[in-house]
Amino acid sequence: MNLNQKICIITDLDGTLLPSSKIPLETDLQAIRKFEQAGGVFSVATGRTIQASERYAGMLKLRSPMIVFNGGMIYHPVSGEKQILQALPDEAKTMTAEILKENPHVGVEVLCAEDTWVINNTETEQMHVKVCGVVPEYGTIQEVQGIWLKVLFAMPEEQMPEFIQYIRNKHFRNVDFIRSEKRFYEMLPVGNSKGSALNEYRNLPGMEGFKMIAVGDYDNDIEMLKAADLAVCPANAAESVKSVSDLILSRTCEQGAMAELIDKILKQEVI
Repeated sequence: MNLNQKICIITDLDGTLLPSSKIPLETDLQAIRKFEQAGGVFSVATGRTIQASERYAGMLKLRSPMIVFNGGMIYHPVSGEKQILQALPDEAKTMTAEILKENPHVGVEVLCAEDTWVINNTETEQMHVKVCGVVPEYGTIQEVQGIWLKVLFAMPEEQMPEFIQYIRNKHFRNVDFIRSEKRFYEMLPVGNSKGSALNEYRNLPGMEGFKMIAVGDYDNDIEMLKAADLAVCPANAAESVKSVSDLILSRTCEQGAMAELIDKILKQEVI
C-alpha cells in the first residue's frame, strides 16, 4: 500500500509515543515501519536533549531530522547536523539564579547544546535525570559551559501551582515559560516552541509539499499541534491538548495510540 500524498508524522515522545516503561510498543514500531514503507516520513519532537533522545532515534530507526529541546534545535540523527533555532538570552542566567535563591526546594537543570547541567539536585530532579537516561554535569550556574537552550525546574506536582504563580508574579521578560509535565516547568527563549520549530521543519530540504501531522499530549505540544495540518492526541492527553486537537484517538500511549493513528492514515480515514 502506498500513500496518495506526502505525509509526515511528528510526534512527542513521553506520554504520546512512549508508555510509562519508556520503551516503544512493538505494535507502534510495526505500524511506523508500515507507514514508512508506504512512503511516509516519521520523526519526533521532544523536550529531551540530544543525549536523552538518541537512543529513541535508534529504536525508531529515524532517518529524518528530529526536533529537540522543545523546539530549540533541529538535529539530524544520521548526519549529526545541529541547527540551533534559538538560544536563551544572557539574562536567563540571572533569572535562574534569582528563581533558585527564592525557591531552594526546586530542582534546576540547565540544558545546553552539548551537555545537561544539574544545578540543584533535588529528589524530583534525580528522578528526571534517571528517566532521561543522561549523564549530567554538576555545578553552579557560573560553572555551566555551553549555549543555554532551556532551563528545567523540577518539583513534586503539589508544589507546581504555587511555583507557577511565583513565576507569573515576577513578570520576567525576553523568556517564555511552559509546563511540560506535571512536575516540570521550563524556561524557553521567547517565541520558541515545538510549533515554531515545526514551521522551520517545513522548509527543510525534501520536506516541500508534505502534510504535517503532529501528535502530542501535554501543554508544551500545543503550539506544534496548532502549527500542523492535522493535530492529533492520544486518549490520555491533557484536556488543554484535546481542546486544540482535530483527532482524539481512542487509545492511550499505553495501548498503541500511534498504531491506531497510522491505521487511520493508511485507510485514508484522515488527512
